[in-house]
Amino acid sequence: MDSVGVAAATPEARPGPAWQSKCPWGAPSTTSISCSLADVMSEQLAKELQLEEENAAFPEVVAAAEGPFITGENIDTSSDLMLAQMLQMEFDREYDAQLRREEKKINGDSKVSISFENYRKVHPYDSDSSEDEVDWQDTRHDPYRADKPTTTPRRGFIGKGKDITTKHDEVVCGRKNTARMENFAPEFQVGDGIGMDLKLSNQVFNALKQHAYSEERRSARLHEKKEHSTAEKAVDPKTRLLLYKMVNSGMLETITGCISTGKESVVFHAYGGSSATEDKVIPPECAIKVFKTTLNEFKNRDKYIKDDYRFKDRFSKLNPRKIIRMWAEKEMHNLTRMQNAGIPCPQVVILKKHVLVMSFIGQDQVPAPKLKDVTLSSEDMKKAYYQILNMMQQLYRECNLVHADLSEYNMLWHDGKVWLIDVSQSVEPTHPHGLEFLFRDCRNVSQFFQKGGVAEALNERELFNAVSGLNITADNEVDFQAEIEALEKMNEDHVQNHGKKLSTFSSDGDPPIYDE
Repeated sequence: MDSVGVAAATPEARPGPAWQSKCPWGAPSTTSISCSLADVMSEQLAKELQLEEENAAFPEVVAAAEGPFITGENIDTSSDLMLAQMLQMEFDREYDAQLRREEKKINGDSKVSISFENYRKVHPYDSDSSEDEVDWQDTRHDPYRADKPTTTPRRGFIGKGKDITTKHDEVVCGRKNTARMENFAPEFQVGDGIGMDLKLSNQVFNALKQHAYSEERRSARLHEKKEHSTAEKAVDPKTRLLLYKMVNSGMLETITGCISTGKESVVFHAYGGSSATEDKVIPPECAIKVFKTTLNEFKNRDKYIKDDYRFKDRFSKLNPRKIIRMWAEKEMHNLTRMQNAGIPCPQVVILKKHVLVMSFIGQDQVPAPKLKDVTLSSEDMKKAYYQILNMMQQLYRECNLVHADLSEYNMLWHDGKVWLIDVSQSVEPTHPHGLEFLFRDCRNVSQFFQKGGVAEALNERELFNAVSGLNITADNEVDFQAEIEALEKMNEDHVQNHGKKLSTFSSDGDPPIYDE
């Protein structure tokens, strides 16, 4: 007998007192099965015990997992990679079994079922050949596609008697319309109707078809517009080429980014470079104003430019590119006039087609705040009001211009004074709507400073007379605007009769006055 057998039999051969077997705290007498040490160290016994435990815990999973991959003798279990792959496969199969149970629980007896095939780890079709692969979606029944191709007979109906079905049948037409949705553009999302018997009426299908065509044309227009027009905070290829040439020539060192957007233009910040000519000094910081090449956001540009005698002969409503270039040229000429008169405004550096480079009002890439965004003390507000009043008089008398869009949005506060910007729409007082634009500017300025608490601020009618030098006496605003329109009409009739606009104004340096 070996050592194990002897050790097992030793306690039985040693008798003890009677109270020792009945003691509740004593060790229980257990009968142990005798086995050899070789049986205990056997791997085959360990595998059998493990399989018994797995079969008791996971009967379905282990049954599905049985095969040469787990129990084969040709697997090298000493490799850590192989063991990791085996464990991962076991986990994936358990996960798939759980998904199948969830599918069965959720679907039940419902006609519309869901599938978790996309979330499964191990797919049922594991073939090495691409020809044998089957898409799980194609295995489901599609009610819109017939199992066999059917043709509608020439007579237009199928069946006899009460079972007759015509080509206008609601069910047949509904399924055909649903199948036709596959012919829509890929961008038009029609959804996934596989597994559902959908029927679209002719009215709904025609509406969807028309909407799909309109969306396709709209996307084409948007794509073309992005290529041929300047979008917000971006430029088209032609504008990019102009900016690249400015940087390559050394005029600009670098363009940092967009600082402002509006209905007519996009403004970028740039650092100035060196100039090719000595008489032209480029400021350290520049503002690049790129006029938008689309008229969608500012369609009434021609109202400000077609009646301006400086551009009247060159105006072409049919060519938007020409209008934009004239618009940029108009701002350059207006800024030059204001700069010569000493009015605080950006300094013009260069104009290239619809790209205008000016001096930057601000410091260290931070633009000067607009007058509507800055909080001023009562003294600074009063100082700003008198400065704007003086600038409006200078603009009208010395520059012979009307801003035509003057408000707190187009005035900057920098270095303790007001700067005027955005003068591309500015016109001369002899413009057919020049006095109307001036009255609108006076209303905006007067309302802003009256709300700001400036007691000395004049109302719009008093400010109009102070700026223009005209003495229009009217008790209310309606009569005041009627007299302005009458003066503009008088000037327009004189232009048509004599071909000149300056005959109704005095020729000296005094402010223009209409003859009543």
